[in-house]
Amino acid sequence: MQSKEELLSRLSDCVCDMEDDEVVDVVKEYIVAGYDPQEGMLEGLVDGMKRASVLYEEGEYFVPELIVCSDAMYAGIEEFQKYLPDTEKQSIGKVAIGVVEGDTHDIGKNLVRIMLETGGFDVYDLGRDVALDTFVDYVRDNDVDILCMSSLMTTTMPGMGKVIEKLKKAGLRDKVKIMVGGAPVSPAFAEKIGADGYTRNAIEAVEFAKKLVGAA
Repeated sequence: MQSKEELLSRLSDCVCDMEDDEVVDVVKEYIVAGYDPQEGMLEGLVDGMKRASVLYEEGEYFVPELIVCSDAMYAGIEEFQKYLPDTEKQSIGKVAIGVVEGDTHDIGKNLVRIMLETGGFDVYDLGRDVALDTFVDYVRDNDVDILCMSSLMTTTMPGMGKVIEKLKKAGLRDKVKIMVGGAPVSPAFAEKIGADGYTRNAIEAVEFAKKLVGAA
């Protein structure tokens, strides 16, 4: 039987090497060995996606490769979710998440969504290239604890601030906590636009979201 570290490395490799057919078998092997599903997702699958993202930034991977890597990660996460304790499946808060208008890059948003779901949140995905008023309308019409917005383009970042201003004008700002993220986003930008917080990655997003709803 392989050690936990060896299996975590294999899970990471499956994602980074685009082995979407093999990853489910490795997940099952990991579970049979008695290791923690949450750790397998974070330190195995997510680690592989982070490695793939670095290769993308270095110009070795392109969007098609990232899509196949994310498919492998999603397949592994879907398998892991079958083995999560019932307590981890109970909702600890409601989240709406989307990529702001003008931006169609959603791999990071999808990763955050999945990690929030596995972390115990009930998540509604607004999608990508989301009209600014759609964020506001959803908060108005639904019981939401946290609104998450992301952007991978500097040209679309100002949309996040515009959504917050629209929420203020509609008298809805105090109804919801707001998290922002994405490659060009920074803590200073989050503070400037009046967001409640910024996170660098999906793991941080889950931990910060839990603090916002008092579950951490």
